[in-house]
Amino acid sequence: MNIKTTIETKLADAFAPETLAVIDESHLHAGHHHAENGHDATFDGSGGTHFRVRLVSAAFAGKSRVERHRAINAILKNQLASGVHALAIEASAPGEATRR
Repeated sequence: MNIKTTIETKLADAFAPETLAVIDESHLHAGHHHAENGHDATFDGSGGTHFRVRLVSAAFAGKSRVERHRAINAILKNQLASGVHALAIEASAPGEATRR
């Protein structure tokens, strides 16, 4: 299973979302250096390192933005520790405004 599918599966299982989009944005970061992670070479933009998550779930009702992000980061802690360099999170409860 690839990293995107793993993220989708874990989030779907944990939050039973109304909508879920996991977007690989790695190509947008081609040419960047990741020296802080021990990578001295310039990033080539290959997939599996930079993701955007758009998630609408009743599990987020009454939760702050920080609580939502912490919940998602906890579910994906293994992925964040082993190759996912960046995770942009757009988490909403049903009925809240979302980006398209």
